[in-house]
Amino acid sequence: MSEDQDGDETLPADGSLGDAVQQLEERLLDGRPRLTRQEVADAAGVPMMLAEELWRLLGFARVTDDDVAFTDADVEALRLTHDLLRLGVLDADSQAALVRTWGRSFARLAEWQTSLMARVALEDGQDPAGQLARFADDVLPRIDKLQSYVWRRHLTSAAGRLLTSAGGAQHAAEAVSTQTVCFVDIVGYTAHSRSLDESELVAWLEYFEDQCAGMSLDAGARIIKNIGDEVLLVADAPGPMVGLALAMTARGEDEADRFPRVRAGVATGEVVSRLGDVFGSTVNVAARLTSVSRPGRVLVDAGTHDALAPAEATADADDAPAYRFKRVRRVSVKGFARLAAWTVRTRSVG
Repeated sequence: MSEDQDGDETLPADGSLGDAVQQLEERLLDGRPRLTRQEVADAAGVPMMLAEELWRLLGFARVTDDDVAFTDADVEALRLTHDLLRLGVLDADSQAALVRTWGRSFARLAEWQTSLMARVALEDGQDPAGQLARFADDVLPRIDKLQSYVWRRHLTSAAGRLLTSAGGAQHAAEAVSTQTVCFVDIVGYTAHSRSLDESELVAWLEYFEDQCAGMSLDAGARIIKNIGDEVLLVADAPGPMVGLALAMTARGEDEADRFPRVRAGVATGEVVSRLGDVFGSTVNVAARLTSVSRPGRVLVDAGTHDALAPAEATADADDAPAYRFKRVRRVSVKGFARLAAWTVRTRSVG
């Protein structure tokens, strides 16, 4: 290894790591690039205009007509995509959105996995090319199989949830259903993040996301996405979601718990589900309630309150959720004038 003037180690200049990266590319793409984009389109039997549109939506770098940048794997992928279009699985309305979602999702996953490869390749400081080759031989095949397994399990779960419920097939087709939405937001994120270095900040956020994921699964809720210091969740019923939000805020108020202080907003109503995300007025209400909620508190909308208020009235029953609601002054937030809201607590808390 050589050192620069500051004494930092640099990568070997003999091209061995570059050769290893090229070998990795050939392994992942089933061979060395030998085709231009026009040759790929011709071999797949796909119009060049369609091929270019699909590559753009997937987020791939644009290449010139003369660039030899593709392999037989690209031909097969383009052919399969065209088959899905021909079979009607991808229609004109869903094609762009679905392919774009694939591109963004796998681009983020690839960025993380590349960081993992870099760490493995450079960890001993002696043979990065050999380490990368071993990674390709021993690790990548297992990652490939595991990704396929995870996708299949989630597909099974989603199909069981949507297609077997009452009206589920219709809801799946229309992508509209009644759900409970919750945003959980870290209190004082900006100030706290300034006191952490990069690795500490990543560790802190990963701990938050990991704990949210575990608690959500236990409660029967689903994480839609993490947005920096905020997590968006959905559930099929308001009771479990309110219980989950209260559990998270309670952990945040416990000084002995690493879980950060949070606030939450919960709303129940019609939700549009599309490509793994959720949209609509109910989602917006949950977001607005979170923005005005006090630290350690959970605010709920009228839909959530009305669904759980009968249980509150009979809260002495053994099987009734022990929630206590308190009406707050109507709030005016962007898009919603005089929004009705309630704070909610477990009955055992005062």
